[in-house]
Amino acid sequence: MIDDQQKLRPIRRMLTGVLAFQLVLAGALFLGDIGRDFSLPSSGPAAPRFDTPTRPGDQTRRYDPTLPAGPGTEIDGPMPERLVFQPLDGDQVLLTGTIKPGDGARIAGQVASQPAGTVVLHSPGGSVSDALEIGRALRTAGKQTMLRASDVCLSACPYILSAGTTRRAEDGARIGVHQHYFGENTLLPAFLAVQDIQRGQGEVMRYLDEMEVDPMLLVHGLSTPPQSIYLLSREELARYRVLTE
Repeated sequence: MIDDQQKLRPIRRMLTGVLAFQLVLAGALFLGDIGRDFSLPSSGPAAPRFDTPTRPGDQTRRYDPTLPAGPGTEIDGPMPERLVFQPLDGDQVLLTGTIKPGDGARIAGQVASQPAGTVVLHSPGGSVSDALEIGRALRTAGKQTMLRASDVCLSACPYILSAGTTRRAEDGARIGVHQHYFGENTLLPAFLAVQDIQRGQGEVMRYLDEMEVDPMLLVHGLSTPPQSIYLLSREELARYRVLTE
């Protein structure tokens, strides 16, 4: 009997360690899904404000989804809560607002009826799967994408930007990536939540490959927590082929 107990001790310790790891991982995933504004206490310096100028090697800024609406449009005030098309002068239309679940099908259904050849983006991002759906609709319709000097394209928005047959951004435009979420069920077991994340990342990589964008772009996003944003340099935007001009 004593020998049997001694043989079982290493197995029990191993199972206890595995269970502890799963609980810690599940807790981290749960806390991460509570909201983008939540962050664990840290003794390190906080990321600078979003509007602080960047330089190579110093490109991480606080993520602020509460941005003003794009200039020169019918919208005056904060960023729209959902994506909307707004007319602009010339052969351009503005797509602005937060990307909410359900916006993919709604906006994709409106793309074909937009006569403008260029879609200007101004968005703090949001739902990844909806951004991919919108991007594929833009590519099918042969639309170009661009940002003006005062525009931002953050979080999931760069996936829409990547869909343009040509893609450009004026100096001053800010394009940034960070970690994002796949699925909304925070009560999933840890291993299922991890599977969901991996499946989502795989879908994003396939999408970027479809759009002729280097999937290595994801490295910066995976390294940046959701409460921060990594602002891509012009050199990086060219290297990863996010911009074609």
